[in-house]
Amino acid sequence: MKAEILEALEDLAREKGIAKEVLFDALEAALISAYRRNFGSAQNVRVHIDPKTGDYKVYAQKEIVEVVEDQRLHATLAEARAKNPALVLGDILEVEVTPRDFGRIAAQTAKQVVVQRIREAERGIIFEEYSSREGDIVTGLVMRQDPKTKAVYVELAKNVEGIIVANEQIPGERFTDNQRLKAYVIEVKRTTKGPAISLSRTHPGLLKRLFELEVPEIHDGVVEIKGISREAGARSKIAVYSRDENVDPVGACVGAKGLRVQNIVNELQGEKIDIVEWSQDPSVFVSKALSPAKVVSADCDEAARIARVVVPDYQLSLAIGKEGQNARLAAKLTGWKIDIKSEAQANAALEPGAQSEA
Repeated sequence: MKAEILEALEDLAREKGIAKEVLFDALEAALISAYRRNFGSAQNVRVHIDPKTGDYKVYAQKEIVEVVEDQRLHATLAEARAKNPALVLGDILEVEVTPRDFGRIAAQTAKQVVVQRIREAERGIIFEEYSSREGDIVTGLVMRQDPKTKAVYVELAKNVEGIIVANEQIPGERFTDNQRLKAYVIEVKRTTKGPAISLSRTHPGLLKRLFELEVPEIHDGVVEIKGISREAGARSKIAVYSRDENVDPVGACVGAKGLRVQNIVNELQGEKIDIVEWSQDPSVFVSKALSPAKVVSADCDEAARIARVVVPDYQLSLAIGKEGQNARLAAKLTGWKIDIKSEAQANAALEPGAQSEA
């Protein structure tokens, strides 16, 4: 092995940031295993590699005892002192037992260790990089889709793959090979096969990160995202607030001719996005959250956390939304339970006898 292996170890230590001592320890441990496998599994042995020359030696370790029970494990005091007069009972006598043809095995083992350590180092680097990006957005290319599980595998970089399982995919979304897409990093785990990177296309965090990428005012902190409610693939609502009274938070997110929000809609396969201005006043916030419906009045019961909202008769279905979606998303965004009535229903409730009917 010598020069070639030493050079490989030094390159590995330098490029992957692994201490040379760690590599030599790993190589010595591997050589011990190789020796036991090929020459004598019952012996206690130690392998020493000279870090300067690459020379290696195998030493059998024998305990010095009064009565030898196993020649492979024990030595008498007389045998030990013949080699080293300073040894006493209970010490360990080391005897060199390097096999004549151990060089070939040593070279093979060294190469295996180098390859394994490179693989481990690369996996470690990938894990550290992507575990620090949990809760962030990544871009990759669709590589394949499992026909059974429907999981989609995304190449994030060379030898780096993420997975979007079926329930983290936008309903009805279709993928094509080499399609470029953005995804949200949910979790990164260590596994025996390397880091497992779990991605999502449905997480509300994806929408948040997309707005941060698309809207400089959000990235710079002038406009703040106060809340998001999302039903992936159908509709989302996002509440924004401006720290600068001269900056319109909704306008900043929509962009000139709606370009900014349209870019996000396109990334999310046509998902509708309502951008509303956050307000500290719950009545105002709830009213805006029901956009695109117009609200006549909103009365908020702080104790019960119920907002009673009145809308024009012709806007009732719009306020509630298809299968209650608009009202449901508004409630999730604001944190209030929302009771919606049309003006006709509200007026009927005020008529004499309406109380007993209720």
